[in-house]
Amino acid sequence: MGHIDLDQLLAEMVSTEDLLIVQDLDGVCIPLVKDPLTRVLDPAYVWAAKSLEGSFSVLTNGEHGGHRGVNCVVERALGDPQLPAKQGLYLPGLAAGGVQLQNCYGEISHPGISDAEIAFLAALPSRMKTLLEQRLPALLPQITSDEIQTLAKMSVLDTELSPTILLNGLFSLSPDDVGIQQSLQIMLHELMNELMNSAISAGLPNSFFLHIAPNMGCDGQRERLKPAAPGDVGTTDIQFMLKGAVKEAGLVVLINKHIAKHKGRAPLGKDFDVRSAPKTHQGLLDLCRKHIPVDQMPLLMGVGDTVTSNPSPDGTGWLRGGSDRGFLTLLQNLGATYNRTNRVVLVDSSGGEVYRPSLADERLQGISDPEDPLHFDVLVPSGPSTYVAWFRSLAERRSGR
Repeated sequence: MGHIDLDQLLAEMVSTEDLLIVQDLDGVCIPLVKDPLTRVLDPAYVWAAKSLEGSFSVLTNGEHGGHRGVNCVVERALGDPQLPAKQGLYLPGLAAGGVQLQNCYGEISHPGISDAEIAFLAALPSRMKTLLEQRLPALLPQITSDEIQTLAKMSVLDTELSPTILLNGLFSLSPDDVGIQQSLQIMLHELMNELMNSAISAGLPNSFFLHIAPNMGCDGQRERLKPAAPGDVGTTDIQFMLKGAVKEAGLVVLINKHIAKHKGRAPLGKDFDVRSAPKTHQGLLDLCRKHIPVDQMPLLMGVGDTVTSNPSPDGTGWLRGGSDRGFLTLLQNLGATYNRTNRVVLVDSSGGEVYRPSLADERLQGISDPEDPLHFDVLVPSGPSTYVAWFRSLAERRSGR
């Protein structure tokens, strides 16, 4: 894997006329940190993204708005909360897995989401905190009640469309105790399933799903928890997300919008969104083949950091997952279908405060496997800083064409 280097990728992307870069954020251009409120973004990256307007979109499971959203990170990077809206410097694209759409002026919409779903999600963060406060003392008896409250508050991300519980801060209390880490993961999974059951009781049986990160793929209905192991903490967070909010569907939405902007007509319809999209990888591929002509499909470059592969417990195969795997695989397959040299780029996010398998391991253990159908064209083992420098070079070269 890693068939070309960054210089060759740069030359290809500079010379491409109809280009769409679809990029994850955390771990790609923003180093991973235990507390997302402390995330830092290079201001030069923001200006480069603006220069690439029309050829660049984000696709993230995080969110644009709110005090935890990436818009705040952009505002801090530029040192002026008013500047991004005035000059269109917010990062355009899809957040919350694909259900939160934003343009470069920070104008946000939520295609396909009901008021009842929004209201249910709004109540979740306080419920998550209460449930954590009830369950943590049994697992962490050495922690005082005041500390439990602080840890619970720190662990809950009160995002609007994808409230999340993080285990990173809790893991740091027992960094070498795999048994405690696994117990925390099981507790979190049970807690989130309890909230899923409450959604069913509230008359929303088909509205939500649990996104486990990192995960060990899907059993056909649900994502699999990745248990902690020596040298690998496994699952660090679970997001309560809206059904349909999967990145591969988001990729197709972004392609549809790109074509509409550049060709004047949306081949999948102007109102196409992730919740009306096919639910399977093959369904999405078939939809594109049926409705998007070859001469309208742009060359695609996908950038992510979260891809996993681990041997199945019975030794018969591999459990493949990771929040970027789906959209990167679809992007690769669209390249084969449309005879485009689409490029898949994987950035090493292991250098941040959150443990991830490293690209320094040439076997890509924990990331890929010898039979993996997803192939990485470019590996960025030195992490977000190197990717950001490359991204800036691309913006400069394309603007100077």
